[in-house]
Amino acid sequence: MDVKYIPTTCPYCGTGCGFNLVVKDNKVIGTAPWHRNPINQGKVCPKGNYAHEFVNSPDRLTKPLIKKNGQFEEATWDEAYKLIASKLKSFKPDEVGFFSSARISNEENYLVAKFARAVVKTPHIDHCARLCHASTVAGLAAVFGSGAMTNSIGDIADSKCIFVIGSNTFEQHPLIGRNMVLAQQKGAKLIVADPRVTPTAKQADLYMPFYSGTDVQIFNGMMHQIIKNGWEDKEFIKNRTKDFDKLKALVMQDKYNLENTAKISGIPADRIATAAEWFAKADSACICYSMGITQHSTGVDNVKSIANLQMITGNLGRPGTGVNALRGQNNVQGACDMGCLPNVYSGYQQVINEEMQKKMKDAWGVDTIAEGKVGYTVTDMINVAADKPGTLKCLYIVGENPMLSDPDLHHVKKGFDNLDFVIVQDIFMTETAQEADVVLPGACYAEKDGTQSNTERRVQKWRKAQDPPGEAKLDWQIICDIAKAMGYEKQFSYKSAEEIFNEIRKVTPSYAGITYARLDKADAVHWPCPTVEHPGTPILHKEKFATGDGIGILTPIEFKYPAEVPDAEYPLILSTGRCLWQFHTGSMTRRSEDLEREAPTGWVEICPEDAKALGIVNGEMVRAVSRRGKVDITAKVTEDIKKGEVFIPFHFAECAANILTNNALDPIAKIPEYKACAVRIEKITGGN
Repeated sequence: MDVKYIPTTCPYCGTGCGFNLVVKDNKVIGTAPWHRNPINQGKVCPKGNYAHEFVNSPDRLTKPLIKKNGQFEEATWDEAYKLIASKLKSFKPDEVGFFSSARISNEENYLVAKFARAVVKTPHIDHCARLCHASTVAGLAAVFGSGAMTNSIGDIADSKCIFVIGSNTFEQHPLIGRNMVLAQQKGAKLIVADPRVTPTAKQADLYMPFYSGTDVQIFNGMMHQIIKNGWEDKEFIKNRTKDFDKLKALVMQDKYNLENTAKISGIPADRIATAAEWFAKADSACICYSMGITQHSTGVDNVKSIANLQMITGNLGRPGTGVNALRGQNNVQGACDMGCLPNVYSGYQQVINEEMQKKMKDAWGVDTIAEGKVGYTVTDMINVAADKPGTLKCLYIVGENPMLSDPDLHHVKKGFDNLDFVIVQDIFMTETAQEADVVLPGACYAEKDGTQSNTERRVQKWRKAQDPPGEAKLDWQIICDIAKAMGYEKQFSYKSAEEIFNEIRKVTPSYAGITYARLDKADAVHWPCPTVEHPGTPILHKEKFATGDGIGILTPIEFKYPAEVPDAEYPLILSTGRCLWQFHTGSMTRRSEDLEREAPTGWVEICPEDAKALGIVNGEMVRAVSRRGKVDITAKVTEDIKKGEVFIPFHFAECAANILTNNALDPIAKIPEYKACAVRIEKITGGN
């Protein structure tokens, strides 16, 4: 029996666990532990354990499809390329937008950005970081000079106090949750703030139940208590920060005292006081957060408030400390690093900087690029398509599914209906692919070589285990073929993923010292890694911050309520999120038999008191209604959610949470407010 074991990196969350793909007769048939992997040491969560099941799904896309008279027909690659090239040439650059992907490799994301800017000449390129951690990138870059997770995953196990807020880590990032348990076993305190008593909250030494959207009030209340008691790190504040007096003047106001913070947040005052004391007095304390912090119209404020708390307690630049933004998807960090954002090239080099423009033109071998202009974000592109018909005419979408992942789905559908031409490159016929004019079959993680960058900035390799199905192609090859069809053969003449990566190294200072040979030997390297002799950087900001003067900026942040708050008509707060068994829009996990069996459809969590008032019993079908739409869904009556709050997982097209969610955006990050909108729950009666 010809069985091979191919080490690779998981295609699901941002943890970046490694495992072996088991290959027989050139087909992936299973997974097996890869014990040497530095992140998970052979252990995986259920999604990683079954990460082989979707790879050879019978409904993988295998041939290009062109829509004719409303129906998809199989086409040759040449027919698809010819149509796409002619259409892209027919639009003005400003009329075309690109969605790159957190699911594809660094090399492929880099080429999507290069293709958009150097071939189509459009500045409009973005990806799903806009929907998950755009607030992190903007918020941390403003105060630290760098928008990434500051410490390593392994560091968490060495922390003396861990504060988890806006993250159900045990379900979203289970192998990071393992490090929290390891820390507790060594005596660390775990504080968890969440509107739900999640599996993470059940592990906590201190649980703080709060109303979604009151995060800034909580942080300001904790800082009020810390400063009032003289627990702040005066030396760190003096030597490494500025504007402490401004921050102190704000948070020491009475509106941020324990009593008022308890009233607004819903957390008992004694728990806030305990959290502040544990956190401030710990030798090392870290904060771990995810989309419960970022997906708000105040997302950037929330992130800056976390940074404030860490700076006044001196919990940066050391093991066991840090601002640990837990990325949602496997390569969302890498897609940002590769310049799949409207305002930066790879390595966060500003598109409005003339020196950077010249650098990229020279590297890409072109005379003109989309220069000097910041393009539309993902949320901008959908809003412009929906609300300003004819402004944006074409979208090229790689591995993203906005028809299920974006807020206010009726509004998203309106945007797609207004477009002239849509190209989707994916591995399955997603809800978004169904809206396309051309669908191109790409390759999944098991069918390609390349790199991805996890939540802690660790660059790791994918390794090819089998060929793509049918006529499907590697995503970087598809981009190169279309570029050649548009007259850019010389600029897109790559022969391998490694050749692309070597170009990335030349133009991206933070990746310059990373090579494929080095990754094969060491399994991973943390960026920034400026030279091949450099060891990589697991911990950022050890001696100074990445700001111009090396000083961290303390920012006074006033608490603001969410854009939509409960009222008599819509009295409940809806929050959305993931469950252990499914992943994002379900395009991969719902094609995994073992995962789908565990969570075959969605539900709405509601507390017994709210359910009783509405006459709702556990397991009955109810209707969730917002100002934007309605969803029929099964009620899950549980004491594990706070009164006044409801929760719906967002994976399921048949009861899509994002029909309900609000398209209100953070003014800086342009991220939608998925985590707080007003809804009501109704009994379904008669013929409704």
